[in-house]
Amino acid sequence: MFRHRSWATLVGSVVAGVLAAFGSCVHAAEGSVPQASPALASLILDYLTVTDADQADRLLALLLRHPDATLPAVQQALQSGRPYLPMPVGMQPNEPLIVKGETYRFGLYVPPSYEPVKDYALVVCLHGAGFTGDQYLERWRTRLGDDYILACPTIPRGAWWTRSAEDLVLATIRVVQSRYRIDPDRIFLTGMSNGGIGAWIIGAHHATRFAGLAPMAGGLDEVLFPFLSNLRWTPVYVIHGRKDQVMPVDLSRSITKELSRLGYTFVYREHDRTHPVAGGHYFPREELPDLVAWFSAQRRIPLPTRLTLVRDASHLLPFGWVRIDATDRIAAFSENLLDDSDEAIRQRLYARLEAEIVSPNRIDIRCERVRRYTLFLNDRLVDLSRPVTVITNGRISYEGPVFPNVETLLRQARLRQDPRELFSVQVTIAVEQAP
Repeated sequence: MFRHRSWATLVGSVVAGVLAAFGSCVHAAEGSVPQASPALASLILDYLTVTDADQADRLLALLLRHPDATLPAVQQALQSGRPYLPMPVGMQPNEPLIVKGETYRFGLYVPPSYEPVKDYALVVCLHGAGFTGDQYLERWRTRLGDDYILACPTIPRGAWWTRSAEDLVLATIRVVQSRYRIDPDRIFLTGMSNGGIGAWIIGAHHATRFAGLAPMAGGLDEVLFPFLSNLRWTPVYVIHGRKDQVMPVDLSRSITKELSRLGYTFVYREHDRTHPVAGGHYFPREELPDLVAWFSAQRRIPLPTRLTLVRDASHLLPFGWVRIDATDRIAAFSENLLDDSDEAIRQRLYARLEAEIVSPNRIDIRCERVRRYTLFLNDRLVDLSRPVTVITNGRISYEGPVFPNVETLLRQARLRQDPRELFSVQVTIAVEQAP
């Protein structure tokens, strides 16, 4: 049986000068934060953007030896973000994108008024069966204002419920962010029909990335309902036709019923219009103004003090400031994220973790089927100069100081590519198991 305190692990080393101060405040008062030199800022940018993993490791080693790479200076450089140059605007169909050795395509629309010094919202739209991203690009182009960039990837056969589709959506976001100045707190995922299914599945697995989801005429298998718990801080706007004969309206009704049970925020629009070709399975133009107004009102909460996380074994990834690392036997999705043939999936054997900062420097964790987890912390979540107490399932699992360090900060920044999610502390805890 695990002994809770002896198994708590603090990951990483302390940068010289930081340990003595137990991690002086990362966000120092304006004017007192050391500015990163141009050479250091350039090296950090190279590390964040290089695609070769071995080269990234070499750049990280250089950064950790750099005399100016203090925690405040690196933090300042990461928060400042990368510079953006003028880029093509307007319609950009059939853009190539390589994901894990496979070539895909996506359509991109950038408003002609785009300025590289201004933040823009990003809407990622997933097409239905029989369509392509470029076709949806044309449909959506006139629907959004000048504050939005639109990306519409294409997946063969509209199979948005696959792991390949999930990777494609995340890669699309990354490549657009690398070219254009995107507000990380205003990224939206929407989709129609099969694309609506993808918006639910991908959005639930990666909820902390999105300011909102807008699934249209989609649905979820009930074995996936537990993942809706991940949407605690991700509002949803659902549209479905009452006369839909392709995706029955009960699919959206059952999901919104579950969201109501969870007490989560959503808007549900059920229309009774029909289309000469599509019948009730379409997105009426009349619904557009309210949806765009809803987009404009949403902002992601990047560092909520409470998180709910449900995972299968194939998605043990960071989720905000928590990550499930090891579990009991639970379901593991194959390439098909809708796969309900596995007995563990049918039984909904997933890992669950609830994390909450209940008072200054006290974090309460409740978890099921979790053997080990990691907390990622910064000075906006806790006071890094004081001891932190972590309670897991009612027992103290860590109590003591935490040590910010540059390596953790840089590794997490490269992994997440999100200047609003910067973490200099990593605490890994093994969960004491009941007899």
